[in-house]
Amino acid sequence: MKWSPKNPIIFEAIKKPLKTFSPTRLFPLRIRKRNMQHHNYTNKLIHETSPYLLQHAYNPVNWQPWGENALNQAKAENKLMLISIGYSACHWCHVMEHESFEDLEVAKIMNDHFVCIKVDREERPDVDHIYMTAVQLLTGHGGWPLNCIALPDGRPIWGGTYFQKENWIQALEAVAKFYAEKPKETQEYAVKLQQGIVQNSLVPISGESTTTDPLLLPSLLKKWQSSFDTNHGGTKSAPKFMLPNNWQFLLQAGHKFQDEKILNQVKLTLHKMAYGGLYDQLGGGFSRYSTDEIWKVPHFEKMLYDNAQLLQLYAEAYQTDQNPLYKQVVSETVEFLKRELLSPENGFYSALDADSEGEEGKFYTWAKLELEQILGADFNLFKEYYNVNSLGFWEHNQYILIRTDDNHSFAEKQQLSVADLETRIQNWKQLLLNERAKRIRPGLDDKILTSWNAMTISGLISCFKAFGNPEYLELALANASFLKQKLIGEKGRIFHSYKNNQAKITGFLEDYAFAIEAFISIFESTGQKSWLDEAQRLTKITFSDFYDERKSIFYFTANDQKDLITRTIEIHDNVIPASNSVMAKNLFRLSYLLDQPKCLKTAHQMLLLIITNISGYPSGYSNWSQLMLNMNGNYFEVAIAGENAISLLNELQKNYLPSVIFCAGTTEIGLPLLQNRYVSGKTLIYICQDKSCQLPVETVEEALAIIRRK
Repeated sequence: MKWSPKNPIIFEAIKKPLKTFSPTRLFPLRIRKRNMQHHNYTNKLIHETSPYLLQHAYNPVNWQPWGENALNQAKAENKLMLISIGYSACHWCHVMEHESFEDLEVAKIMNDHFVCIKVDREERPDVDHIYMTAVQLLTGHGGWPLNCIALPDGRPIWGGTYFQKENWIQALEAVAKFYAEKPKETQEYAVKLQQGIVQNSLVPISGESTTTDPLLLPSLLKKWQSSFDTNHGGTKSAPKFMLPNNWQFLLQAGHKFQDEKILNQVKLTLHKMAYGGLYDQLGGGFSRYSTDEIWKVPHFEKMLYDNAQLLQLYAEAYQTDQNPLYKQVVSETVEFLKRELLSPENGFYSALDADSEGEEGKFYTWAKLELEQILGADFNLFKEYYNVNSLGFWEHNQYILIRTDDNHSFAEKQQLSVADLETRIQNWKQLLLNERAKRIRPGLDDKILTSWNAMTISGLISCFKAFGNPEYLELALANASFLKQKLIGEKGRIFHSYKNNQAKITGFLEDYAFAIEAFISIFESTGQKSWLDEAQRLTKITFSDFYDERKSIFYFTANDQKDLITRTIEIHDNVIPASNSVMAKNLFRLSYLLDQPKCLKTAHQMLLLIITNISGYPSGYSNWSQLMLNMNGNYFEVAIAGENAISLLNELQKNYLPSVIFCAGTTEIGLPLLQNRYVSGKTLIYICQDKSCQLPVETVEEALAIIRRK
C-alpha cells in the first residue's frame, strides 16, 4: 500500500496555513523587468550551461548546481539542502524568482540555514522525479517550480510548489527551527518519506496477469469515451494538455475496431487544437497547454517535445483522410522548428519561454488598433477569420488569434473563392510575422536534449512517410547524424544534454529509448541498415546498464549512478510516453526485424507487469495500450526486396498502416526478413505474419489489398 503522511510533523510545526499555488492555476500576472546590465551578486551557477540555471546566476541566493560539491558541503556542515527545481520556459518559476530569490531578506534566510541547490528538471529528470514524488506524497499535487527541503544525505522532509514571499519565509524558518530542535524526529520522518518514494516506484508494477485479455481494450475504450469533451475536443477538463500519445492510440484503436465515435473525437480534437490560440496561427507550432476548455488561452511556452509528438500525430491523421488542415499544421510546425529551434549544427533547442518583456504571451497577442494599421483594408475580413472580437479577446485590450471555420465554409460565407482567401491568409501571415519579428522575443532555452531530439526525428520520419517531402527526411537524417556525432561518447554511451560543443550528463533510459525508436524509424523508411545496427547496439547497452532481470523492467538511471537516494522506474505515459513503454515497443519491433524471440518475450513480460493498471487509468498508459493493440491484433511484417524497394516502400508508407513493420533493401543486407527474397530483375513485396508469408506481389495496390483483407 502506498505510504502517505498523516498529520506530518513538519507541517504541524508551521502555525499558519500555507498558501501554495499549483502552476496549472494560471492567471495573468505582470512581473517587473529584470535589469540585465548590472549585477550585484554572482553565485556558482555562473559556470553552468543550462539557460534555467544561468537565469539564477545573479540571485543573491548562494545557489549551487546539483552535484558532488553541494552534496558534500551539506554533509560537512550538517545543513539542510534546499532543492529548487524548474525549467527555463516556466512562467511561475520566473514569478517566484522575482518575488523571493532576488529578494535580499529571503536570500539571507536561505543562505543562513540551507545549502541551496538549483536544478533544471530538463537536464536532471532523475532528480526531479524523486523530489516531485516526495512533494506529491506530502501535498497531493505537484508542479513547477518545485521546492523541496532535504536532509544533508538527500532524503526529503518537506516541500511544495510555488509560494508567495511571506509564506516562503514562514515555511523556511519553521522547517529550519524544527530540524534544529528535533533532529531525531526529523530523521524518523525522512525514513518514512523515503520508504514512500521507493514504494511509489514499485507499487504500480503489479505483475499479477500472465496473459493479456483481448476484451480489455474494448472495455478500456468504452470507459475512456465517457471523459470525451464532444463540444471542444480533448477530454472534459481545464486546463487541457494535448497528450499526443493518447490521441495516437485512439486513432489506431478507432481504426482497428471501426469505431466512428472514437475516430470523430480524434478528428474533433485535432481540429479544435489547430484552430485555437494553443496553436500559433501565424508562425506555426503549439504551446504547452490550454488554460481553458476551448483551447483559447495557452500557457505560451513552446516545448520541443510537444511539437515533435504532434508532428507524428497530425501526419498519421493525414494518412487516414488527407485533410488539408493536417498538412498545413505539419508544414507550419516544421517551419517553426527550422526557424526558431534549429541550431547551426542541426540539433534542436529545447524551448521558447512563455514570457517576453516580463509579460506572459506578449510576443504572440495583438491590439485591435495595431492590426488595423498593419492590415489596412483587409482588417475587416481578417477580424472575422481570426475572431478579433469577444471570442478572441484576452486581457488588457489584447486579442489571441483563433479560428472557428474551415477555409471552404468561411470563403462561402464571405462570397470569396477558396484560392482568393488562401492568398489573403498567406499575405496576412507574412505581414504580421514581419511585424512580430520586430518585438523582443521570448527567451530561448538553447540546450539540446537527446531524448527530445530523438522524438523530433521520429516525428519528421512520420511526416516524410505521410507526405513524401524529402526535406522532412533530410532534416531527420541531419539531426540523427548530429546526435551520433555529438551526444554519443567514445565508449558508445549516450549523453543527455549538449551546449557550447559540450556533451554532459550520463544518458537516462529516455535518451536510449527514444534514440532507439528514432533509429529504427529511419531504417524502416530508408532501408539504411546502419541505423538499425545502431539501434541494436544501444539496445544492448540498455540491458547491461538499466535492466532489472528479476523484475523484467528498466530503471530510469544507469546502474553506476550514485548521487540519488533511490533508482526510479518510469511506467506512466504522460505528456511524454514513459521510457519503459517506449522500450517495450522498441523490443517488439526489433524482435521482428532481427528475429530475436528474447526481445518479444521481454516486451510481453513488461506489458504483463502493468496490465492491471491500464483499465483503472487508461490515459496514463496509452503507449502501453498501443503495444497491447499490436500484440493482440493482426501485426504484419512487410519485406520488400529488389532494385525498386525504396520507391515501393515510400508509396506503401503513405498509407495509414500502424500495425506493420517494414524491412526494405535494394541489395542483400543480411537481415532475416530479406533472406532468400531477392529475385533478379524484380522487386517483390512479401506480406508475412508470425513468420508465415503470402506469395510475393509486385505492386503497392496488391500489398494493401492483402493487409486490409486480413
